[in-house]
Amino acid sequence: MYTFSSKLKTFSIVLMLVGILGIGYGFLTAPKNIQDVEKILEEEKAHEEGGHEAAAATHEAVKPEANEDTKSESAANTTVTKPEAVETIAHDSIAKDTVAPAVAAVAHTEKVAEHAENKTEAHEAHDPEHVLHQLQNKPWSALYVACIFFMLLTMGALAFYAIQQVAQAGWSPVLFRVMQGVTSYLLPGSIIFFVLLLAAAFHWNHNNMFTWMADGITVKGNPNYDEIIAGKSGYLNFPFWILRAITFLTVWNLYRHFSRKNCLAQDEANDNAYYKKNFKMSAAFLVFFIVSESIMSWDWIMSVDSHWFSTLFGWYVFASFFVSGITAIQMVTLYLKSKGYLENVNSSHIHDLSKFMFGISVFWTYLWFSQFMLIWYANIPEEVTYFVTRINDYTITFWGAFAMNFIFPILLLINTDFKRIAWIIVMGGIFILVGHYVDFFNMIMPGTVGNRWFIGVPEISSLLFFLGLFIFVVFSALTKAPLVPKRNPFIEESKHFHY
Repeated sequence: MYTFSSKLKTFSIVLMLVGILGIGYGFLTAPKNIQDVEKILEEEKAHEEGGHEAAAATHEAVKPEANEDTKSESAANTTVTKPEAVETIAHDSIAKDTVAPAVAAVAHTEKVAEHAENKTEAHEAHDPEHVLHQLQNKPWSALYVACIFFMLLTMGALAFYAIQQVAQAGWSPVLFRVMQGVTSYLLPGSIIFFVLLLAAAFHWNHNNMFTWMADGITVKGNPNYDEIIAGKSGYLNFPFWILRAITFLTVWNLYRHFSRKNCLAQDEANDNAYYKKNFKMSAAFLVFFIVSESIMSWDWIMSVDSHWFSTLFGWYVFASFFVSGITAIQMVTLYLKSKGYLENVNSSHIHDLSKFMFGISVFWTYLWFSQFMLIWYANIPEEVTYFVTRINDYTITFWGAFAMNFIFPILLLINTDFKRIAWIIVMGGIFILVGHYVDFFNMIMPGTVGNRWFIGVPEISSLLFFLGLFIFVVFSALTKAPLVPKRNPFIEESKHFHY
């Protein structure tokens, strides 16, 4: 039996306490009214003007030297036109008179459109009410990102566990209790997440994360009316939306509960009846999961940007949390091995988990590129704005997620021998987990806080709180049962798994 070490338990509790304090600080320091925002905008304006004044002073300092260089260049370029060049000059003049106006008209139109777009963005960036909503959303969004990441990470582990059951895999039963330990976080994670959904729906403490929930947004004649969102109101409406959430979270937790219960009962059984129940239940669950996962990604993530859509998005989100769940299983396994537990888990088991970490990272990259390339190439304004916002305003996190989720796993895990070396796997796992947290950050933050983002106290504190809660719940669950299932039909094959 595993014993939860006092050091690790204390560490997890400290993380939660620090996280709670930071989360509270984030909500307390968020602006409460327009006056608070106006002060912030005035400070930003003063800072910008100070920067412009410094730039102007620098320009004046170099201006005389620049003028001398210009005069020298002008004198050097002065030539006498020869007679044979007169005809060419005349031809060019005619062409210029006929073509230039058309080119100028097109350029002017593009310039006007660009100016109008920039003017709209600048207006939103300095509109006090708009900025107020963004800054009030910031602590909520930080909490939401961390909460949904850890909950879906657990779902990734649960899906992986169900796949092993249905495939009747012979290599993995010695890891089942680790998988069940990781998935134990699903219940508390789901409860907290559901509360956050209600907070968004009822606008608790100025929570305006989902714009399609704004008052009067589907009512013609209302100042908030949005024709696109009104067209989606048959699907995006609170009763149907919250009913779907209740259904998905309930079924996921019921499967986790009964699957774990049957697995424990199998240890004391005289036949394989409980194992067969789990096989059938897992097959049904996977069918439900693949449908509910896609709908969930539309409801809880894509609807934050309610004008945007992508047919690949469900698969993209799945790849992100699936590889995160497998990585969490690997990290917990390596920790338990380092403490002398899981004596039946050998380097071949570790190697197989590393292969999944590597393979699903490549699969995620394929979906990342496919979604990006198709939308960017089609250049449909309603679609491409999703990536324009992230590339322009979230440059570091956008490309950083790509590097952490593809480049580093490739470099660290492509070699077969590296897939068995613990410290290399841990490095790769850290990159994957942090990278996919950043990936969820990129999915949600641009639609809720716009360009008013930065990694501050709310973001770090939310991550620390849910990490501490995850560690506490998972390792507490591991103490409840033996780490090796005794009567699984494939347990002996799994114990002697080598290649």
